[in-house]
Amino acid sequence: MQNQVQKDLKHNIFFNIFDGAFFGFAVGFASYTTIIPLFVATMTNSATLIGLIPAIHNMGWQLPQLMMAKRISKMERIKPTVLMLTIHERAPIFALALIGLLLPVIGSSVGLMLTFAVLIWQGLGAGLTANAWQIMITKIIPGDLRATFFGGQSAAANLLASLGAILAGIMLKQIAPPWDFASCFFVASSLYVISWLLLKQTREPLKLPENEAFQAQPLGREVIQILKTDKVFRNFLISRFVSQFGMMAFAFYTVFAVKHLGMNTITAGVMTSILMITQVVANPLLGRIADKWSRKWVLVIGSAVSAISAVLALIIKQPELFVLVFILMGIGGAAFWTIGLTISLEFGTENQRPTYVGMANTLIAPSAILAPLLGGFLADSFGYPVTFIASAIFGLISMITLALMVNDPNRERIRKIEHV
Repeated sequence: MQNQVQKDLKHNIFFNIFDGAFFGFAVGFASYTTIIPLFVATMTNSATLIGLIPAIHNMGWQLPQLMMAKRISKMERIKPTVLMLTIHERAPIFALALIGLLLPVIGSSVGLMLTFAVLIWQGLGAGLTANAWQIMITKIIPGDLRATFFGGQSAAANLLASLGAILAGIMLKQIAPPWDFASCFFVASSLYVISWLLLKQTREPLKLPENEAFQAQPLGREVIQILKTDKVFRNFLISRFVSQFGMMAFAFYTVFAVKHLGMNTITAGVMTSILMITQVVANPLLGRIADKWSRKWVLVIGSAVSAISAVLALIIKQPELFVLVFILMGIGGAAFWTIGLTISLEFGTENQRPTYVGMANTLIAPSAILAPLLGGFLADSFGYPVTFIASAIFGLISMITLALMVNDPNRERIRKIEHV
């Protein structure tokens, strides 16, 4: 299996990085932090509903992963399942385009209900795909290159996403409703098809036969046992849960800047582009630093930077200076995604890994939906500044939790090997 992995490594890195690149290009035209919230803002003024958009996406990504664990652990090949399930995270964007076109006919209330139904479909589609995709990556990318791969893939995705964000901002400015948002979503749908075709080129080795000594347990019993016996992983889950609240301000930066600082849609697109470019640089850089230094401490830095971004959002009054908020948001998001994803794949044995991956996402799903809802509630009730203050406080708590309660699993494994 390892010989086959090395033989196909360059091929798989090439096609999976370009899959991520075109996936990111699509996201630039249909971003859950900018374009889709602005689309929903044309139908409602509710900050709670706007905050629900990333919550649905995050919860959809996380919640179904654990329920897929046992099925994935028995598969010899995972790629066919990934290709089938990922259609359900791509096709909904085409449905959003149709809703945008029909909005003058169906009205805002119906459009809003249909939009959120489609977002739930997309979120669940992403979550059903996520565990299988992550395990497929562990089969085709060696562990010592995994952080570098995720950093490179994310950099490619964010590079094209930045271009997509600028083009989307221009389209929203130049194209009259209802074709403005619909055109963005149609373009995104086409790019998702290209991404899928690239993903299809992945060469996946057959899974090795299971060790006869390994006895599979029922999912519930295995989850409870892991929580009881794996202290490092349990503390990691706690830190991930808190960190969602530390990033809850992210969903409101663009809408706040447009509505309260007078930022126009083209500038908002440029800001999103700068956010993506920041992540282009931050993802591979943080990945390399994490591999050479400590993945834990890179996550600590990410939590601190997220808190600082919320503080700056309170202080800055000029739309042009708000770029600093987006830069810090990009660094914090890159640390949470790239390094967090890499660490999640380091726990457990090969047979247990789908369960660990599922737990690392499903068990923190409540915070993924509660955090933006809390942010939206605070914004509606007390104003956006209160949301930003609360987000900064949770970011600091997350930073302290990571620093004091979480050990780097890679270092722990090396320490155990040295003791043996």
